[in-house]
Amino acid sequence: MGTYELDTFDRRLVHALLVAPRAPLRQLAAVLGVSDQTVRRRYAYLGSLGLRVVGRIDSALVGRVDWILRLRCAPDAALAVGSALARRPDVSWARLASGGTEVHCLFQPRDPAERDTLLLDRLTGSRRVLGISAHALLHSFSPSAPPDLTRSLTPDEITGLRADSEDGGPQADDRHEGSVHLSVQDDALIALLAKDGRASAAALAAKTGWHESSVRRRIAQLLGSGALYFDVDLDEGLLGRDLAAVLWISAEPRAVEAVGAAIAAHPEVPFVGATTGPTNLFAVVVYADTGHLYRYLTNDIGQLPGVRKVET
Repeated sequence: MGTYELDTFDRRLVHALLVAPRAPLRQLAAVLGVSDQTVRRRYAYLGSLGLRVVGRIDSALVGRVDWILRLRCAPDAALAVGSALARRPDVSWARLASGGTEVHCLFQPRDPAERDTLLLDRLTGSRRVLGISAHALLHSFSPSAPPDLTRSLTPDEITGLRADSEDGGPQADDRHEGSVHLSVQDDALIALLAKDGRASAAALAAKTGWHESSVRRRIAQLLGSGALYFDVDLDEGLLGRDLAAVLWISAEPRAVEAVGAAIAAHPEVPFVGATTGPTNLFAVVVYADTGHLYRYLTNDIGQLPGVRKVET
């Protein structure tokens, strides 16, 4: 991308959306000190550049398993395969890698049958996909917003955004895997929020057949349980980092937790998780140029105790 970078107001708006993703425009405008129209125009413009508020689920809490898929594709097919995967409601994100011959994606099947249909039927039956490896996501050290996106608001402004917000509040301390049950109706609601996390309760009610009050209540319940959370998805070019790489990292077993947590705190890393497979950590890195990536690999990654090997 590289043609537009977030200015000071943009960063304040993104920070506000990270704090209160579904806050009404009037509330955002009041805290940011501008008119409703200004917020509406800027949000629409940033949306045209790839910014979205999206709803996501914590798969472990609802008894599901996420998978990192690594697909080796025919040279002329990776873009089409990646685009097709990105359109699936059960794929959180998809990225091209290795000079455009590999696709990596986060696959969130609802059950083993949905997993096997994609992995053992649709993908293996495609002549455009030459090889697949699937790695269960054991633990996600993300989401954590880039630090440079969470420094723009004052504590008072953050408090003002959280007041009267439907974006959560105190959450349960006794969360454990499989502790939240999602119904078919919940899946339909979450699929809509995954496309537009700021969709109004009225719009969601019209598409789900629920009453608006039921939509608001269920969103609040899912947020309170931790099963649902909202994230701000944006093109890394808006942060001045146009390039991306994926890292498959081998760490000593006793160091996985510490290494994963350390990498998650790096501003270059929008996602890192522990996986099954020949390596035990997977990370996405965004960077400005090859010099930036070199310094990141040699200094930030290379200096972490317990890292044995890195494939970039």
